[in-house]
Amino acid sequence: MKVNITRQDIAFYGLQIAAWLAFLMVPAISAFIATQSWTGAMRAFDMNARIHWTSAAIYFVNALFFVPWGYYHNRRWLFWAGNGLILAALVYIFFYDFNPQRFIARIPDEHHRQFALANFYASSFVAILMSAFLAGIALLVHHVRRSMVVKQQLKEEHQKRTEAELEWLKNQLNPHFLFNTLNNISSLVQIDADKAQDAIAQLSDLMRYAMYETRRETVPIQGEVEFMRNYIELMKLRCSDKTTVNFQFSILNSQLEVAPLLFISLIENAFKHGVSSSRPSKIDIRLEEKEGREIVFTCDNTNYPKDDADRSGSGIGLENTRRRLDLIYAGRYTWGQSLENDIYHVRIVLKIEH
Repeated sequence: MKVNITRQDIAFYGLQIAAWLAFLMVPAISAFIATQSWTGAMRAFDMNARIHWTSAAIYFVNALFFVPWGYYHNRRWLFWAGNGLILAALVYIFFYDFNPQRFIARIPDEHHRQFALANFYASSFVAILMSAFLAGIALLVHHVRRSMVVKQQLKEEHQKRTEAELEWLKNQLNPHFLFNTLNNISSLVQIDADKAQDAIAQLSDLMRYAMYETRRETVPIQGEVEFMRNYIELMKLRCSDKTTVNFQFSILNSQLEVAPLLFISLIENAFKHGVSSSRPSKIDIRLEEKEGREIVFTCDNTNYPKDDADRSGSGIGLENTRRRLDLIYAGRYTWGQSLENDIYHVRIVLKIEH
């Protein structure tokens, strides 16, 4: 059977050996402090080791064998049978061929004979209980370690799943963004070919940023601001004179970092549901930096719900935004949305960590 010993195993058992050595050294240290004699210290250590070597042996037999290879390998019978044999051996050692009368006869003081006998039985009983206690301690130490390992593994597994889900969401975002923007350019081609060509160049710049500048978990907010500004300008090309688009970005610290492409779905949603070709439309987008490293994004737009025949979007963008916020900014963001007087309002407040 192949045994793999890791650094964690070496540290785990090394710490236990060090603890036992420290326990055995306590009398020696005390003796040296009291007598300033190395000989006295060694005698104290030798005496303490003679008394407790069986306890140490019982503990490490359990720690190295009965617990890891028995109790935690679906062979609990090995743990119980092994410790049962140890207890039976101790009972045999203490009480086999033990003659109470002969033991009492060795005590010259009659007043102390019964006390000595009672003390022998009590000490033997405590030694046997201590053996069972040490087996329980070895089991507890392994249980605590296994719980910590399992907890760490679960944490790492959760982190891997979270990273995989975030990557999946980002991969969904780029095609979704491209799908809607190409629809806009397709509509623009029929209106103004020159503007459509310029829009394709702008789209190229936007996609370059989306594909190459957003591979990190967070990016400087200045890049996001420029991306949103260019995106809004691109989207405005398809709007008529009946549509008013206002946007304001007030960021003092351009090095603040946020998750990439976090707000673009909300802007996209505003143009999708907030613009009508026949009625007055309005879109108002703001991104502000507040005290305490807070970023506040707000978007207000007129509300013109699309019918089922409209294929300009699948609605997956807002869902992805909420999910990304939950994964990246859990406990550090607020989301508010409302619809009043045909104006859709959404507000996100992010707490940026230092």
